[in-house]
Formats: sequence, structure tokens, C-alpha cells
Amino acid sequence: MLRLAASSAIVVGLVISQAPIAAQSTVAQSTAQSTVSITDADVQRLRQALADATSEIERVKTRDAATSSRLSRELDDLRDEVAYVRVKMRKEGRVSRAEYFELRDRIDDLRSRAGADVATATKRDRERSEREIPVGTEIDVRLVDGLSSGRNQVEDRFVATTVVDLQLGERVVIPAGSELRGIVSGVDKAGRVDRKAGLTLAFDRITLNGREREIRGIVTDTIEGEGVKGEIAKIGTAAGAGAIIGGILGGVKGAVAGILIGGGGIAAATPGKDVELAPGTILRVRLDQPPPVI
Repeated sequence: MLRLAASSAIVVGLVISQAPIAAQSTVAQSTAQSTVSITDADVQRLRQALADATSEIERVKTRDAATSSRLSRELDDLRDEVAYVRVKMRKEGRVSRAEYFELRDRIDDLRSRAGADVATATKRDRERSEREIPVGTEIDVRLVDGLSSGRNQVEDRFVATTVVDLQLGERVVIPAGSELRGIVSGVDKAGRVDRKAGLTLAFDRITLNGREREIRGIVTDTIEGEGVKGEIAKIGTAAGAGAIIGGILGGVKGAVAGILIGGGGIAAATPGKDVELAPGTILRVRLDQPPPVI
């Protein structure tokens, strides 16, 4: 028993005597880290980290100006600190590695937060793109009613129907055959040879699933309706958003003869002739205010 107790005492004494040694080793490592200087290569790594963080913040700016501004202020402070480290290296010849690691970690943290903001914004944009028809989307519609600058008056109403499905991803948001309500907002009748006739056309309503929705659309092109009938089945829903029917008609050959479309949806005829748009004419319409997705 006495022999066992003596052995235990020796073991305990060894453990106790080694504890201060371990503590001294940790202190020594910390002291070494604080005294060993960084190199020019380390300073260059800090500058590269700043450049990488700048790129991430620039990507944030395109989606969230407020967040970009806040991150940029933090980045400016870090730039000043890196500049101070460079000056200190030149003057004193030594900067502790502890300072270097602390500064590098802060730059990496800023870059990580900027990247997370970009990822969040990208996800938000993708979700929005699946819910909203982009402004400026073009669709092709077929006139049900004929229009003429010689017959129509301002505020006359007319009807057109969509030619193909408009899709967002795999989802059809405006089915082919949807009815659009148009309005004649301006008329210039043909006069003498030097006077051009014109019709200003706009669309303000669309019927989707039996419900009227407000839109704002203007005509950007006119295409002859003849020759399109047999091609619709070939296009189907594969044409997707903003289907361009003009391509299957041979480009300019499909344009309505003698009709030019100017800004604001104005259809102008050659001098001395009225604008004549027969039933079945295809109008390309730009949606400046698309309907909400149902």
C-alpha cells in the first residue's frame, strides 16, 4: 500500500510539474506570433484580398445600392489599414503576424458577406423572373378588326388576339388566342401627295382566364397576316416569350407594304395614301406595362 501511494504521488507530481511547461509553451507561441514579422509577400496577399472584396461589392451594387454603399465604407477602412501596414513595414521593418492574421480575417469576412448578398439577390431575382413578365417583352397579335386612317377616329376601339403562347420558363402566362383591347389614340388622314397619313395605336387591356387585366403596350412592327396560318402549328409553344413571327415570313418580305412604324406606335403610310391594316395583320406589341402573372 505504501509502495502504491508513493507511485501515485510521483505521477501526480509529474502532471503538476508539466502543466506550467505546457502553459509556458502556449505563451511562447503567442509571443513568437506577435514578434515574427510579416513579409512583402504577405502585404501583397492583403492587397489581393482587397481586390477580390472590391469585385464582390461591385456585383452587389447592380442589385442593392444601399448594401453596396455600406460594404464600401467598410472596405475603405480596411484599405486604410492595409496602407498603414505597408508604411509601418517601411519605417519599422516589422509588423507582427498577429496583426496580419486579424486584418486578413476581417477582409475575408467582408468578402464573404458581399458574396452572400449577391447569392441572396440572385435567388430573389430568379424568383421574381418566374412571377413577373419583364418590361419590354414583345408579343405578336393578330388584328380581328381592320384599321384605316381614312375610316377610323380617335378613341375607336379594336380587338386583337395573341398568336402564340407567352411563357416564363415552363409556365404559360399569356395563352395563344388571348384577347387584347386596343385604342386608336391618333389619326392623320391622307391629303395631298406631300402629306403622310398615320394611325397611332396602343393597347390597354388583355383578357386572361376570363378576367381583364390592365396593360400598356405599343406597336413596334406590322407584318402581313397572309402566309402565317400554316406556320402557327410549327411554332407551337416552343417560340417562348416574345415570339417573332416575322422570321418565318422571310424578314422584310413579311412587312406590310407602304407602312412604317415610328416611335410611340405610329403607323405611317407613304405620302398621299391612307394607312390600311387588314383583319389578320400581325402587330408586334411591346409591353411597357405587362399584365400581372396569374
